[in-house]
Amino acid sequence: MNNILNIKTPAENEATALKSDYGLDNCGISNLRKAYWNLTTEALYEEIVFRNEAKISHLGPIIANTGKHTARSANDKFVVKEASTEENIWWGEYNRPVSTDKFNGLVNRMQGFLQGRDVFIQDCYAGADPSYRMPIRIITEHAWHSLFARNMFILPKTAEEYKRHVPEFTVLALPSFKGSPTIDSTPGDTLIVLNFEQKLCIIGNTAYAGEIKKSVFTILNYLLPLQGVMSMHSSANVGTKNDSAIFFGLSGTGKTTLSADPKRGLIGDDEHGWSDEGVFNIEGGCYAKVIRLSSSAEPQIYATTQRFGTILENVVFDPITRKIDLDDESITENTRASYPLEYIENAIPEKMAGHPKNIVFLTCDASGVLPPIAKLTPEQSMYQFISGYTSKIAGTEVGLGKEPEMTFSTCFGAPFMVLQPSFYADLLKRKILKYGVNCWLLNTGWIGGPFGIGKRISIKYTRALLNAALDGSLLNVKYRKDSVFGFDVPVSCPDVPEGILNPADSWPSKKAHEDKYKSLATRFIENFKKFESTCPPEVIKAGPKV
Repeated sequence: MNNILNIKTPAENEATALKSDYGLDNCGISNLRKAYWNLTTEALYEEIVFRNEAKISHLGPIIANTGKHTARSANDKFVVKEASTEENIWWGEYNRPVSTDKFNGLVNRMQGFLQGRDVFIQDCYAGADPSYRMPIRIITEHAWHSLFARNMFILPKTAEEYKRHVPEFTVLALPSFKGSPTIDSTPGDTLIVLNFEQKLCIIGNTAYAGEIKKSVFTILNYLLPLQGVMSMHSSANVGTKNDSAIFFGLSGTGKTTLSADPKRGLIGDDEHGWSDEGVFNIEGGCYAKVIRLSSSAEPQIYATTQRFGTILENVVFDPITRKIDLDDESITENTRASYPLEYIENAIPEKMAGHPKNIVFLTCDASGVLPPIAKLTPEQSMYQFISGYTSKIAGTEVGLGKEPEMTFSTCFGAPFMVLQPSFYADLLKRKILKYGVNCWLLNTGWIGGPFGIGKRISIKYTRALLNAALDGSLLNVKYRKDSVFGFDVPVSCPDVPEGILNPADSWPSKKAHEDKYKSLATRFIENFKKFESTCPPEVIKAGPKV
């Protein structure tokens, strides 16, 4: 905020109570009007309302509008190309290079932009496992972004811990700062730039809070695997026998919904690490899609939309009653709720569990041909992991229309992967084999025809299939060999009609299903050609046959 009148704000007296000894001068930020250090949720509410950044809805959630950007700006992300990391980075579509000089120029202009302004700082951690925990600092222009950081990451527990906090990586998020294509050589005004040498990430001209969390995830996707820890775009939960499960999947495939199971403890909903000791959450909160959220189908997530401390992004509400409308997509399909993990009743406080017994690769097949569940061999698992097939759902990225868009996103999260895909794949394969993990492909997409003709698989059936896989009962039924992909498909499952298990039976024409299935297989084969030079022959052979 540019408080040019120097008006005293509600939390100004407490602004430095939890200040770290490691000050902002270490990243060149000085001459501010005021820096607000590690404000509590309640104090941030007061600042948010005072600054008119957001509204308070019925029962307490903050309603924030992100303006122009209601999703990630994937084409505006860059990585600084410098000697210490150049050889490791997977350069290309998702990691576009930018020079150190251009980065330094951007940082200098941001430092100048902040002169006389207010900023908010949250000192926190990424990584629940103390052995792999990274201290981070999130510096934001908006108070509600500071609350977002407080919701999403792991917080110090004492005033002394805040005082001693020294970040290993800093994120600077300034939605009012615009890049200049002429000066900065950026495609547009928006920018997300990572510099691993300077341990600094800068974000400009976007208020979409997801850029903050995904930038931290991208950072750890570089650092953790180099330590032998598998970093995963996944949710995770655990049963009563410490039988954890990992759910890989892109936004919109059901990671958050399916992992929030009242019969199992929630480890986390989106980002995890897998070390030699087990699975741990990278974050301290959840960032769930809430469009058309149902209180009956997803009661735990729905309940968070009516709690103090939750941030609702781009959710429509009645300005008189302040009641929200989760079915209204007039702002965006990508409406979101950010809330602490402990808002989910069965969340595991430690955010850690043992090695997984099951891995579930989630896909949303908009072509309507994949079976709702299939059991994979280790080689088929690697093929599916490297392929990362799904359909992007409207709203999760800038530029998507109403119809789902078929995509192959390597490692089920290519935009956040910094190392070569083969590096992640090899690390995952070794862990699957070492710990004897069962692997499944779970399709949460369409059945009875493609999008526009068929209908999306009922979450009731998806949950029944998932429960049978996780409790082991699905291992004891008869299977058929899929004619195209070769994986094993169960022919029966309790509480699931047999017609659901064989998608061809639900299509008006089995010939039409076969043609569409072979078309999808061809897309898989074409996509995988770019990985064949780095993959073992047995993984290549695990793909579909046309």
